[in-house]
Parts: sequence; C-alpha cells; structure tokens
Amino acid sequence: MSGTRLAGKTVWITGAASGLGRASAIRCAEEGARLVVTDLEAPDDLAAELGGGAKAFQQDVTDEARWDEIAAAIGEFHVLVNNAGVADRGPLAETTLERWRFVTGVNLDAVFLGTRTAFRKMKPGGSVINISSILGIVGNAMVPAYCASKGGVRLLSKSAAVEAAQTGLGIRVNSIHPGYIETPMVMDNVRAMPDGNERLAQIAGKHAMGRLGEPDDIAYAVVYLASDESRFVTGTETVVDGGYTAL
Repeated sequence: MSGTRLAGKTVWITGAASGLGRASAIRCAEEGARLVVTDLEAPDDLAAELGGGAKAFQQDVTDEARWDEIAAAIGEFHVLVNNAGVADRGPLAETTLERWRFVTGVNLDAVFLGTRTAFRKMKPGGSVINISSILGIVGNAMVPAYCASKGGVRLLSKSAAVEAAQTGLGIRVNSIHPGYIETPMVMDNVRAMPDGNERLAQIAGKHAMGRLGEPDDIAYAVVYLASDESRFVTGTETVVDGGYTAL
C-alpha cells in the first residue's frame, strides 16, 4: 500500500537501523517520502529496501561535526526525526558520572544538535520530530539518566517550537512520547533482568490496554507530524502509550 501524504519531502531519521526508526522510515517511504537513514553503522540494507533514492549514512549523533557533514551531503531536507536513543538501568547512588553523561549525551545533547541543524538548514514548512518517552512525563525508579534526558527532550522541543514560531523560521517542533514498545532495546533490557518474563508481564499491565505497543504505533504518529496535515501543530507532546499515563 502506498500514499502521497509525504510526497516531495525528504525525511532524515536517526537511529533508523531497527525499532521505531526502522518502522518510521518504512511508513514514511510508503507515503512518498525520500529517506535519509542513519545509525552507528550505515543502514545500507534498509536504504535498499526503501528504494526511491533513499540514502544511508553512518552517524554517531553525539558527533557535532557529523551533523554538518550529513546536512551538506543531502542538501535540502524537510523533516528530521531525532530517534536515536539509549537506555540504562541502575540505582541512582551507583550511577557514575560517565554513564550519566553517555545516556544524556545520546538522548538529549544529540537532540539539541539535530534540532539546531534543522534551525540552520531547514526551510520554512519543515517539521522536527523528537522521540521522547512517557518517562519524560512521569518518573520511574532506577532510570534517573533516562528520565532526565527524556524530560529534557520534552521541554527542549517546546522551547524550540516557540522560538521557531516567534522568529518566523516556519519550522514546527513536536515530541512523541511512546509507552513501552516491543523494540529490541526494550525487550533486551527487560529480558536481561533476573525476573525478565515476570517483569515484562508487570510492564504490560501498567498500560490500560494491557499490552506493549508495536513500532508501527509510533511510526503512524511520525507520519502525521511529518505531513502537512499537522501544519497547525507545534510545541505539543504526542503521547502514544496505550493508556500508561492515564492510570
């Protein structure tokens, strides 16, 4: 099935090799977008699968210079999805500053770098979509750096949205806040716990719908925010969490 909701748009997605990034790339391509997909290793297989002139690049999102290099290589782009992220778990008292900085570097600093790149390079009418989390809205124990970084993404997005609107940049900025989604990152982290299967059932039960989400649940939100259908939507937090934050 194919559509035209994103026809003529170039969509740059970080962390695109798997999970939410991969699903978002596939759905955007189905709606006519030309994709630029990046990850720590260039996702060439995904670009080949997407077709339509899709390009793949190696990108460490914490590397400031790399943002400029890719922007120069691809030229005009209309949508940026800051999706790359990492998870970490452990007691706050045992969290090292090095680990804290690693998590916040990928999850927050890189979102700043990407949003700044969009402000410098994106033309009016563009859309920046920052992937946060429900843990950027509500807290959870044992994930201090993750919560802090995702909460930072939420308010960075709002600040950037207001600035872009008030200064006439014509760029929209929004954040998406997934619940627990069946991605490799989530499943690997939960299953690594001593009581992994029991913990997975507990997590599913925290969602009003009683289950984890699927990557496409987030990808469809990305398509909407990337499209002109959301032309009056900026500074918002789109929560896609199966009712997790409603309980």
